[in-house]
Amino acid sequence: MKVEQLYTGCLAQGAYYIESNGEAAIIDPLREVQQYVDMANERNAKIKYVFETHFHADFVSGHIDLAKKTGAPIIYGPTTMETGFDITVGKNEQEFQLGNVIIKLLHTPGHTTESSCFLLIDEHGNEKALFSGDTLFIGDVGRPDLAQKVIAELTQDKLARMLYYSLRDKIIPLDDDVIVYPGHGAGSACGKNMSKETTDTLGNQKKTNYALQPMTEDEFVAQVLDGLTPPPAYFPHNVLMNIKGYESIDDVVTKGTKALSVSEFEVIAEETKAVIIDTRKEEDFTKGFIPNSIFIGIDGSFATWVGTILKDVTTPIIYIADEGREIEIAIRMARIGFDNNLGYLKGGIEAWKAAGKSLEKIESVSPEYLAEKDDVAILDVRKASEYGSQHVLNAENTPLDYVDNQLAKIDKDKTYYVHCAGGYRSVIFASILKSKGYNNLINVEQGFKGIEATERFKLTEYVCPTTLL
Repeated sequence: MKVEQLYTGCLAQGAYYIESNGEAAIIDPLREVQQYVDMANERNAKIKYVFETHFHADFVSGHIDLAKKTGAPIIYGPTTMETGFDITVGKNEQEFQLGNVIIKLLHTPGHTTESSCFLLIDEHGNEKALFSGDTLFIGDVGRPDLAQKVIAELTQDKLARMLYYSLRDKIIPLDDDVIVYPGHGAGSACGKNMSKETTDTLGNQKKTNYALQPMTEDEFVAQVLDGLTPPPAYFPHNVLMNIKGYESIDDVVTKGTKALSVSEFEVIAEETKAVIIDTRKEEDFTKGFIPNSIFIGIDGSFATWVGTILKDVTTPIIYIADEGREIEIAIRMARIGFDNNLGYLKGGIEAWKAAGKSLEKIESVSPEYLAEKDDVAILDVRKASEYGSQHVLNAENTPLDYVDNQLAKIDKDKTYYVHCAGGYRSVIFASILKSKGYNNLINVEQGFKGIEATERFKLTEYVCPTTLL
């Protein structure tokens, strides 16, 4: 028996490959599915099942393409709604034979109504692993407010109460030495306080996870709903794509890696009103970028920020990339359903400059430089929980997550110094405002880490972030 966690950092998402005696199952596959086919082929195994823990909101799953490539059935839990493709709706406690082992479906509604976990039982009948999807995370549970964005009558209170009983009736009774393999880790918006760890024993989670502690139903509902922030706007779009179906990722990537000349790039930008995304490193972007482009660097949480900033998956996009990274960029956009990707600027910024086109810049300063300034306006674009844990005295919190709501706070006639945690989000923020005509933002390099390191700023007292939830 083999179990492999295939973790994708930029989405904080875990897919799983399970194999026994020449048969394999994939749980919650990413959209680019050839990797799973190749894994099975290399091991002389046949993919027998594609298991989905629920209809995902934060990424487009690869279930449809993987089923087409392998002939494996797509299996969801009970109460699954009608889909635009063939599926098998499993029953609670239904067992699926995989080689010498069994995968048992446990219906655990709460995050969504069809949410299910899959319990791996070895050839000796021992419970070995729980693939918990978004029902149970390490240190947290799935937020119960996402399904209502698709089905209005499913209130977050109703779902939270479903989750309470799913955890107590289906999860807690399992053996303590069962290994928990969750659908996400820290950085995902599908929970509110997930651990950076991507696996743990169920016994340890029973001791440390707040949601598994003894409490009444009402107490649980109050705790699980406390501190929830609005989910990214692209989430409902991804859910519907996962329900109704989508274009093959192979076709999407082919379209999204079309090389465009400078003139073609300009024409598409004008005719389609495409958003221009610059995916280079932040320090390269600030030194010179195409007017009206926005920075979302490929080396950060690229897909999540594309979805959070652009919101609508149908938005036309063209992009600037470092040579050789075009396919990676197209794939990472497709993972969250941004399929209207029209290509990239061939030759990048150098081609743009060679054509005699103008560039814009964003001024950047070091934390040491800022420390020498008196009475300056500072914008902290970190999340409210980060800001609440500790921040520069008198800095204003303007979270990047809700950048459109921050514009009314900013005076175009006033200079602002902008920082995040390390320098990535502040450049995104500054570039968005620059594209809207705000030319008064100066980026602080190294972000709050650099500010702290100077030991020359007045900071608020540190507060453990978990107390803010």
